[in-house]
Amino acid sequence: MAKPQQLPSGKWRIQIRKNGIYRSKTFASKKAATDWEAELSRQVEEVESTGYVRPKHLTISNLIDLYMESIKGKRSGRSKRFSIEKIRSLLGKVQVENLNPVQVRDFIDRRESEGAGGVTIAADLSYLAVLLKWAKQVRYIHCRPEIATEARGALEQRGLRTRSKERNRMPTQDELDLLYAYWRESKGQIPMGQIARFALASAMRQGEITSITAEMVDVEGRTVTMARKDPRRKEENIQTVPMPPVAMEIIREQMIMHSVGRLFPYNGRSVSARFTRTCKKLGIHDLRFHDLRHAATVSLFRAGLDIPRVAMITGHRDWKNLKRYADLQPSDVHSILDGAK
Repeated sequence: MAKPQQLPSGKWRIQIRKNGIYRSKTFASKKAATDWEAELSRQVEEVESTGYVRPKHLTISNLIDLYMESIKGKRSGRSKRFSIEKIRSLLGKVQVENLNPVQVRDFIDRRESEGAGGVTIAADLSYLAVLLKWAKQVRYIHCRPEIATEARGALEQRGLRTRSKERNRMPTQDELDLLYAYWRESKGQIPMGQIARFALASAMRQGEITSITAEMVDVEGRTVTMARKDPRRKEENIQTVPMPPVAMEIIREQMIMHSVGRLFPYNGRSVSARFTRTCKKLGIHDLRFHDLRHAATVSLFRAGLDIPRVAMITGHRDWKNLKRYADLQPSDVHSILDGAK
């Protein structure tokens, strides 16, 4: 057992060398130093015998703090942060190694009583599984991630839908004409008509549109090289995106006004909010800015592009997700075949 040494400051330092592991730490009291040494030695022995440690009194809340510190500086969505804080509020006091299926069942019951639906609860359990897997696989902490994954898999047996209903809303031409007319007459800093036309031509998300800079554009190649969203990769997903003719024409117009920096220098959320407010004012029901991306993707298929080429424009990594956009009619097939004559 290592002995703590008292420093001139009055504090106590202890150094541990055991089985190739070295640790050194300073404490205000001798007892705190010896307690730390005993706990660390116990953990080293546990790793040696089982491959995992069982930290005493490590709660879910403590684990969340460790995990959030490990991903500090990395992008984290609002839904993930909300779910993790909800886990903290309902399970935070539970010790990690003592977490059991009944406690997770009670967590689900509480979330249902708060009005959360199956999709939201499934997301909560997915993030709980992420926390536990990180603890076990990265920190070698003894725990059971399968408790969360099994509970998530059983949600449908509780009568909870775990998948969002696919949204197929697209704007009609009459609705677009109403919107364009309103934006022409109204005064506003955001050129909503131009941005909406670009969204319908490019199939880009609002955040992607407002992030395009002149430096990203290859005018000759008619492409934009940019970081795009990819749920499976948190790092930047750089893609070179071919621009359809109308989208490229709008880019050239914007580059006349913005030769450097962002071509649409506006907040993406403000664009979406303005779109929603306008629809409400005009009596256009249940139309969102993101629906323009859906309409643009359908148009690309109707123009005759196949899945790989559409994916180059939309940025979809999983071609299965594009199948629902291939909403082709018999007339679309005839128009493509007639054009090939």
